[in-house]
Amino acid sequence: MWDWFAVNSIWFLTAAAALFILTVIFRNMFRDRIAKLKPELRDTRGKRILQRVALVIIYLSAILTLMSFIAIIISQEGTMANVNLEAIQEWLLSHGLIIIAYIAVAYFIYRVIKMFIPRLVCSFVKSSGKGRHSKSWFDKRTKTVNNMIIWISAIVIGVVTFFLILSELGQDITPLLASAGIVGVALALGAQTMVKDFLAGMFILLEDQYNVGDTVKIAGIAGAVEEVNLRRTILRDLDGIVHTIPNSSITTASNYTRDLARVNLDVPVAYGENLDKVFGVINRVGRELAADPYFSKLIKTPPQVLRVQKFADSGIEIRILGDVRPSMQWEVTGELRKRLKKAFDETGIEIPWPHVKVFQGENKKEEYVRCESCSFSNPKSNQFCGKCGADLQIQAEQQQQVD
Repeated sequence: MWDWFAVNSIWFLTAAAALFILTVIFRNMFRDRIAKLKPELRDTRGKRILQRVALVIIYLSAILTLMSFIAIIISQEGTMANVNLEAIQEWLLSHGLIIIAYIAVAYFIYRVIKMFIPRLVCSFVKSSGKGRHSKSWFDKRTKTVNNMIIWISAIVIGVVTFFLILSELGQDITPLLASAGIVGVALALGAQTMVKDFLAGMFILLEDQYNVGDTVKIAGIAGAVEEVNLRRTILRDLDGIVHTIPNSSITTASNYTRDLARVNLDVPVAYGENLDKVFGVINRVGRELAADPYFSKLIKTPPQVLRVQKFADSGIEIRILGDVRPSMQWEVTGELRKRLKKAFDETGIEIPWPHVKVFQGENKKEEYVRCESCSFSNPKSNQFCGKCGADLQIQAEQQQQVD
């Protein structure tokens, strides 16, 4: 059995190495794809099973590779002597082992970087943003920088390993390096947009303009940042549409979720309302919202009246401001609108709306009737009150009976 294995060990070695590399590649691709899914869509049980199967395949291929090396080294008759391929054994011992060692060392370095870079990035980001940013910013910044460093490291390791393998195969890499320099200059001149993308992406990361998970508006598109690297930024808008934006096209980046967000709401009231009363109701609703068990975790400062913002066509607009946690401004603003409407209805504060009067034919002076329910003046031709909806004809009949 061992003799048969030794004779065919070169094929076992090739198959084991290919199986090992493919398993590692597909396992990492599967892990990255799962990480992008929403938590409720992840099959944790299936993920664990696939991870265990992948580990078993990796261990078995590693054991088979080791046994193939041993069979090749201690073989006395020569590998695959029955088909006269001793040259394969000689080449494998002189060059193949070194090439495989290059690949193994490159993979080991990549795994070490992927293991330790997150810790170094975490320490660096924590020290650079200590006391100045929230935990949400810290998590987003760490994830963005970590992904970028690992991505660049993988490219550098792959290029260096490729040139080392070429050198071991007997190729003179000096002309290749010179040609690569010339090709690089030609690409830089012919692909200036791509160079601009990389330069802009570098400044985006160094200046910490936005990170993965932030809600931003760039190139006229607003959405959540799903991925950012040196070449492009990927956004997903509120409709779920994914936008890929080259970094060179980003001239202004508006970050809606940096450190804090703000409720910025203009509320209109009728000109006849008592503003002191209106201010009191608005501030009371803001304090009640900030004291709510759920919303108290989202609000930093209770929403309150800032000033009278504008004399509008239909009413007076009042500006309301309040600080909230990043990304929470839309939820808090929606709840504040709902509570203000309810409070205004309870206290009798009118929220105005535009009124338009249309005259048909000759503009004649029209008589008005006052509604007995709400004292609103309605044209005599109206059957129902334009404010409360009461039946004006019934009121007129009742008034005639009283008279």
